[in-house]
Amino acid sequence: MRIIVLFNLKSGVNAQEYEAWARADDIPTANALPSVHEFTVHRATGIFGSDAKSPYDYIEVIDINGMDEFVGDVSNPEFQAKVAPFQAFADNPIFILTKDI
Repeated sequence: MRIIVLFNLKSGVNAQEYEAWARADDIPTANALPSVHEFTVHRATGIFGSDAKSPYDYIEVIDINGMDEFVGDVSNPEFQAKVAPFQAFADNPIFILTKDI
């Protein structure tokens, strides 16, 4: 199962500050969860075949081993404390649940 997260940064948030936090804290913390197979963060650079700007600045891809296990892992207060800064960076993130076909 894969979760896709689409978001822009909040007004006034410095992209370099967010990306430094993501590399140093968010990515290693999420990848350390037993329920996470792989967690990656991507900066959108545009729309394929056009000069248009992406409607979202960032995309997270979270490959998980199971929803129940993932919910249990992310509900842990220690995990919550480590990823709390995400709420200060991300403006209304959209979490899209997927499954392979």
